[in-house]
Amino acid sequence: MSTPGIPRQIENVDIRITGTLARVGVPVIRIALGIVFLWFGVLKFFPNLSPAEDLAARTIERLSFGAIQPAVSLPVLAAWESLIGIGLILNRWMRGVLFLLAVQMAGTFTPLVLFPDETFSVWPLVPTLEGQYIIKNIVLIGAAMVVGATVRGGGLVAEPPIAASETGATGEAGAAQS
Repeated sequence: MSTPGIPRQIENVDIRITGTLARVGVPVIRIALGIVFLWFGVLKFFPNLSPAEDLAARTIERLSFGAIQPAVSLPVLAAWESLIGIGLILNRWMRGVLFLLAVQMAGTFTPLVLFPDETFSVWPLVPTLEGQYIIKNIVLIGAAMVVGATVRGGGLVAEPPIAASETGATGEAGAAQS
């Protein structure tokens, strides 16, 4: 598909770039997502290294009505996040990994409701640093959705095929608009 007004040489470079991005984009986002989860998960194995550990522990404790204490919740959360990261990096067990990720992500947003005084300086418009840390997870969810869209073997395409209604009977783009 030619873009009007763009010189052919520039268009050829654009075609190569978008083709490369379509080919490597999903694996790059999957591995990057895996690195984030593995990194943040491993930090939680070591007391006082994760800036999120206190809020995470208190959230789990509140959600479990005090039944799950930080001594249990933090190592479980660390292992959970680490498993998500390893699965994403290795591209293994994707359906299970993405399920664990979805459950974990649902949990990460609960402090916004449970602890609004800590997550917002002006509710609901001005998040604190902790609130920003939580809200950025929207990007991780979007990345996981893209990865999840490929578990059945699909992928990105640089240029979608031209629909039959756009090509007309001759098979040439734009022929129907003449």
